Amino acid sequence: MLIRRTEYLNKLIAFRDKQLIKVVTGIRRCGKSTLLGIYQDYLREQGVTDEQIISINFEDIDYEELTDYKKLYAYLKEKLVKGKMTYIFLDEVHHINDFPRVVDSLYIKPDVDIYITGSNAYMLSGEIATLISGRYVQIEMLPLSYKEYMESTGSMNDRGIKYAEYLENSSFPYTLALKGQPNEIRDYLEGIYHTIVVKDIVNRKKITDTMMLKGILRFVFDNIGSPLSSKKIADTITSGGRKVDAKTVEKYLEALSESYIIYQAKRYNIKGKQYLKTLEKYYVVDIGLRYMLLGSRQADAGHILENVVYLELVRRGYDVYVGKINEFEVDFVAQNGRGTVYFQVALTVRDEKTLQRELRPLKAIRDHYPKMILTLDDDPEAQYDGIRRVNARDWLLGLTD
Repeated sequence: MLIRRTEYLNKLIAFRDKQLIKVVTGIRRCGKSTLLGIYQDYLREQGVTDEQIISINFEDIDYEELTDYKKLYAYLKEKLVKGKMTYIFLDEVHHINDFPRVVDSLYIKPDVDIYITGSNAYMLSGEIATLISGRYVQIEMLPLSYKEYMESTGSMNDRGIKYAEYLENSSFPYTLALKGQPNEIRDYLEGIYHTIVVKDIVNRKKITDTMMLKGILRFVFDNIGSPLSSKKIADTITSGGRKVDAKTVEKYLEALSESYIIYQAKRYNIKGKQYLKTLEKYYVVDIGLRYMLLGSRQADAGHILENVVYLELVRRGYDVYVGKINEFEVDFVAQNGRGTVYFQVALTVRDEKTLQRELRPLKAIRDHYPKMILTLDDDPEAQYDGIRRVNARDWLLGLTD
């Protein structure tokens, strides 16, 4: 089943023919190649001819000889259409060591519109970013949102049942074709997991202790939404009988983040308006991957909802932090060009004590930005001194601001 990923498609359309390199990043199998294919079909519908579209996926063995950047440049240069816009698509371009030199050389030519994808954040770090600095726009792609999953079912009913399915079946687009086949879904997710760990991290970072890397990833998966530090992780693993230092943990966490399998939320002091350097939180890119690795434990349902909300905020273009106000913690401080929104996330606040506990941090904030509690309670929306309590599924579906 093909999902158009309209939100990302519209971003590509908005940047069409602009003199910027379009860089689509995101975890393996989140739909980057499919998105480029859908966009190429859109271009054809707009009258662009096949000869104006050059598309290469560097994971396809047919293009193996083009992994030499000079050969790649010569190949692309030869195919440019004079007097017309040529659209160049380079998929999984990080397989080319010197790809920025190719991209940079093409960028300065007239009538060239460049689109590249990659499954590693490191492709935009260091020298690479310097070489194409100010010349690119990054579009970060995630697996399916809850809304996209609901739309794929053809009905917006049975939200509770489909929310559980969305978590267990995974948000990776291809798992829709495996619906009702839990063993096949598990095998597919295991394949993604091993490819990321071995191909993207162990080989690229030349990590010798694969078991330690997997142990750290399991620990993070098991502690989503909990304050963590490299030292805390190192101490816990060491006390379990496997010695590791905080510096190694930090290096491995960075590699895992670069591969988009985990996301880090730093802490932010709301009162002092400053970013804090300790006890960040981590969230996993897909709950189905977590279930595959750890099993589905209902006791984690609150943290899982928090994880889903975090990813949705990232999807909506927010920079997301964990807030600190006096001795209280605010689950999410979401910031963008239009301002800030504060969120508390809880499974239920029907118990008065729980409700007051969730309200307390938000009431301590003295500014006038929106404040919201998201829960799975199927109750009408309510307000408490301007703080809105909203059903999380409605919010995820965009039915409430």
